[in-house]
Amino acid sequence: VQLQASGGGLVQAGGSLRLSCAASRSILSLNAVAWYRQAPGKQRELVATMSSGANPYYDDYVKGRFTISSDNVKDTVYLQMNSLKPEDTAVYYCNAKTQWASYWGQGTLVTVSS
Repeated sequence: VQLQASGGGLVQAGGSLRLSCAASRSILSLNAVAWYRQAPGKQRELVATMSSGANPYYDDYVKGRFTISSDNVKDTVYLQMNSLKPEDTAVYYCNAKTQWASYWGQGTLVTVSS
């Protein structure tokens, strides 16, 4: 599975961005899709994930501000990010899991200025 992430950029605190992750195969064929992020000097961490038949999961720090969704026709996963904070600055990665493997996109940089 190839994943192409986009939508990152520079935004002021309190602003919004929407990240996109286009998959090379049907999202419906995937066990789960997720967004992770990695801030400078920190480990990669899970932001949000969704899978068939289950409620989306959000890290406590983004709950209520971020929303993960998908367009099954476009085979694209989105991360709507609202009320952004400087602490949200990171490279954001999309991830897809099948029964046999985990796949990563190339990452898109989000910078939130104070």
